[in-house]
Amino acid sequence: MIRRIASAALVLASLAVAGTTFAQSFPNKPVRLVVPAAAGGGFDLIARLLGERVSAAWNNPVVIENRPGGGHVVASSYVAKADPDGYTLLVCGGNHTLNPFLHASLPYDTQKDFESVVLLAKTPFVLVVHPSIPAKTLKEFVEYAKSRKGDLN
Repeated sequence: MIRRIASAALVLASLAVAGTTFAQSFPNKPVRLVVPAAAGGGFDLIARLLGERVSAAWNNPVVIENRPGGGHVVASSYVAKADPDGYTLLVCGGNHTLNPFLHASLPYDTQKDFESVVLLAKTPFVLVVHPSIPAKTLKEFVEYAKSRKGDLN
């Protein structure tokens, strides 16, 4: 009886050790944050701040890779074709969501080829008009614009 218990304990201990032997820690190589805009813009700033913090937390380099062009299609296409191993991430915004409606075809499927990970920032949109325009609300402005077709740009 004692021999069976000892054997079972030995088997369980060896399985526990074997499980940790084959486990790999993430990340074990540099992570790329792909930015769909040129260096110096809003996306780039957010990516660099995030990259700095994540790099320190993971004790692993995070490389910012700017791939501007095509209304974010260039960067999105690049990330969609990368290995789905978590080492190539896309910092994206509204264009990524709107592109399927703006382009007849894309080299990727926005819903199937990407998975949302985290919301990094919210950007408010503000509509402003010149003080000479007699509109104080969006509804008033739309009515004013409709009454002056072709006069506003």
